[in-house]
Amino acid sequence: MSTTVIVVIDGFGVGAMPDAGALRPGDLSADTCGHVLDHCRASLGRPLRLPALGALGLGLVHPHPDLARRTSRPVAVGRAALGYPGADTFAGHQTMMGADFSRVTVAPLAGHLDEVSGALKSAGHLVEPLRGQPLLLVDGAVLVHDNLEADPGINWNASARLDDLSFDRIVSIARTVRAVAPVARVIAVGGHADGALATYVRDGDGGTVGLDTPATGFYRNGGLQVRHLGVDLDHTGQLPDVAARAGLPVTLVGKAADILACEAAVRRPAVATAEVLEHTLAAVQGGRGGRGGLVVANVQESDLAGHQQDTGRYGSVLEQVDVGLTELMGLLTAPGDRLVVTADHGNDPTIGHAYHTREYVPVLIHRPDAAGIELLPDAATLADVGATAAAALGLDVAALTTGSTLLGRGRGAP
Repeated sequence: MSTTVIVVIDGFGVGAMPDAGALRPGDLSADTCGHVLDHCRASLGRPLRLPALGALGLGLVHPHPDLARRTSRPVAVGRAALGYPGADTFAGHQTMMGADFSRVTVAPLAGHLDEVSGALKSAGHLVEPLRGQPLLLVDGAVLVHDNLEADPGINWNASARLDDLSFDRIVSIARTVRAVAPVARVIAVGGHADGALATYVRDGDGGTVGLDTPATGFYRNGGLQVRHLGVDLDHTGQLPDVAARAGLPVTLVGKAADILACEAAVRRPAVATAEVLEHTLAAVQGGRGGRGGLVVANVQESDLAGHQQDTGRYGSVLEQVDVGLTELMGLLTAPGDRLVVTADHGNDPTIGHAYHTREYVPVLIHRPDAAGIELLPDAATLADVGATAAAALGLDVAALTTGSTLLGRGRGAP
C-alpha cells in the first residue's frame, strides 16, 4: 500500500490571483513567498535555507534568486487557484478535500443580529450589544463578532478570555450561533489577552466590526484554544471519508484535525510547527507496516505569522517546515508514495494589513517512482489537489464531489 501525505503550509501564497484586488486594490501586489524571501535576505544577510522546497520545485513555480531553478527529483509542480470566494482556511481545506465550496454565503454579522441574539436568549444566555456596535456581548464575557482575519462576512467568531470562563462554555455559545449562522465558519476562540477584549474591538472592511485577535495577545501569550464549526457539507464526498471507506488509515494533523470531518480518522491537533511535523512523521512511520494511507497536515504558524505581519517569524517557520519535508521525502520512497506540498490561500505579512491575501498556491508533488519532471498547468481549484491525492492512493476520483487529477495534464521540463 502506498502513502500520500498532504502538507498544507497555511497562508503560503505564490502571487496574487487576477481578482485579488476586488476588495482591497493593494492586494494585487500580494506575493507571500517572494516578499518573505526578500525580507528575510535583507534582515538576515543570507537567503532562507529551503533546500527541500527547492528540490520539490518551488523555484520552478515561483522563480526567485533565493530558490533553486532546477531540481534533479522527478517532481510534478504547478500552482492552483483557490476555487472558492475570498481567502479562508476552512473553505480552502474543504475545497481541497473535494467539497464544492463555490457558493459559500458571505454575510456580515450586522445583518443577522436579531436572529443570533434570539437564538442565544432562547438558550438562556444574557445578550447585549457592545456600545451600540454590531456585535454581541454574551454573558458579560463572550464577544460574538465578525472575523477580521478573513475576507469580510465569510466567518464569525465567538471569543473570550480563558481567565473569565472555560473553553467548553465558549464552544457551547459558538454552537448556538452556528445553528443559525449562514456563513462558512463560526470559530470559538479562547486565550489569554493583555487586557479587556472590548478595548481591542475595531472596524474591519466591508462594514464589519470585530475583535482584533492578534492585538489581544491571544497568539503570543500561550494557551490558545480554537474550535472551527463549519457549515454543513456532504463529507462523504471528501477525500478523508473516501479513503477511510476504502479501508485506508487516515490521519489528520494540526488544524486539519479541527476542521476536516472523518469519523474514522486519527486526529492529532497541534499548533506548534515542531509538534505538527512530529505527528506527521510518526503517522508515516506507523504506516510503513504495509497499510499505507492518507495523512493531511496543516502548518498553522505560517498563517499566524502572516496575521501578525511578522515576516521574520514567517521565514523561520518556513525553514523549520523545510527540515520536516526533507525527513518526509526520506520516508516516502516506495512506488506510489506521494508528498504533496500546497497551501490554502496567501497571507502576505508585508501587504500592510492582517487579512489573508487571495493568491495562487503552490502544488509541489514528490513522486519517487516517476521518470521525470512534469510542469503542471494552473489548476482552477484546490479540489484538483485532493483528486490528485485520491488517484495516487488508487481511489475512485469520481467519488469526490468535485475535482480532477492534475498528473498527466502537464508537460516535461525543458
